[in-house]
Amino acid sequence: MSELISAIKQVCDEKKIDYDLVISAIESALAAAYRKDYGNKLQNIKVDFNPETGGSKIYDIKTVVEDLSEEEILEMEREKEEGEKMEKERKERKFEKRIENTEEEAKEEEKKFNPKTEIQLKDALLVKKDAKIGEEIVFDLEVPEGYGRMAAQTAKQVIVQKIREIEKETVFNEFKDQEGGVVTGIIQRIEGRLVFVDLDKAIGILPMDEQIPNENYTIGSRIKVYIKEVRSGIRGAEIILSRKSEEIVRQIFMTEIPELANGLIEIKSIAREAGSRSKVSIYTDSENIDPVGSCVGQRGVRIQTIINELGGEKIDIVEFSEEPTRYIENALAPAKAINIVVDEKTRRAIVKVEPEKLSLAIGKAGQNARLAAKLTGWKIDIIPYEVGNTEEVVVEDEEVVVEEKKEKKETKKKTTKK
Repeated sequence: MSELISAIKQVCDEKKIDYDLVISAIESALAAAYRKDYGNKLQNIKVDFNPETGGSKIYDIKTVVEDLSEEEILEMEREKEEGEKMEKERKERKFEKRIENTEEEAKEEEKKFNPKTEIQLKDALLVKKDAKIGEEIVFDLEVPEGYGRMAAQTAKQVIVQKIREIEKETVFNEFKDQEGGVVTGIIQRIEGRLVFVDLDKAIGILPMDEQIPNENYTIGSRIKVYIKEVRSGIRGAEIILSRKSEEIVRQIFMTEIPELANGLIEIKSIAREAGSRSKVSIYTDSENIDPVGSCVGQRGVRIQTIINELGGEKIDIVEFSEEPTRYIENALAPAKAINIVVDEKTRRAIVKVEPEKLSLAIGKAGQNARLAAKLTGWKIDIIPYEVGNTEEVVVEDEEVVVEEKKEKKETKKKTTKK
């Protein structure tokens, strides 16, 4: 193995990029250097670089196209003569106008003959007797003994630029594949309301609207984050993270509970108010598995680990049921329903609970009822189980509305004994 190959592989290991991509960058750099000292603007230069010998072969590659008509040839000559005038006119135009014209001209040039990359069939037949339209004709160029100082500087700049582009593309592709997953990172810095998380190969951004309310972030601490979106930016991959997403709950459950990972238990639905409380609906078709017990773990070890990962957020594990009344009853836990009446058409349920359990069923600021409605997908009315109730809580479209009921009471006439 040559020293050159060792150096290339060392760059690949340090930058964590593909070996073939670095070779491609070197070939681009050599082509730029050749073009600088020996080539011309009508050459489509390609270089084959051999890292074992350090040698290279240089080619000018053209694609065979149909012969131009006399009118097209005259038109090209006319445009060539007017080229300098048009260039001066472009510089004098306003920036916006110049961009519009350049785009229009680029579209027109696509349809025209390009002498840099194309060769007419009649000229190709002089080089190769059986040349066909669409075929590539390769012209060997003489390999120079060395390059000038300016060409070498150009090659160096091309290699640095190409490697940076490769690095950015490699990081982007890697994290794009992880989009929708959960990773562990280290909080690097905090700037205003933005939290920057070191993900080893890149820095992710945790915006304020994706943070858990009132959660404290400390520089240097480890944190699990959900990769919400990966997009290409000017400086490379822009990785948008989330701690607020319901998916982070799902992914952490999958990580911490083997029965979920191997498919014995399934998560049906998740309803979450980040930083406060979540309800997770689970299901299994196996009679030998207790889904709730599996998620809680022995002495609550598993669920406590998940709670810690979510910053102390409370988690209710709800057993899923195909029967709406049972599913709604499970979702409203820890409150117990005395009676549930459901309407399949409107997906609305009226739940009656003991008067003293009404606040428990509703939850603080209506949270328990709201999460139960979101988890089950049913509109839920919670009322006390007694005649003459004065308050009804309606959960509709995941919002809790309190309606006061005015009851008509008959006034008894009092008679006074004379």
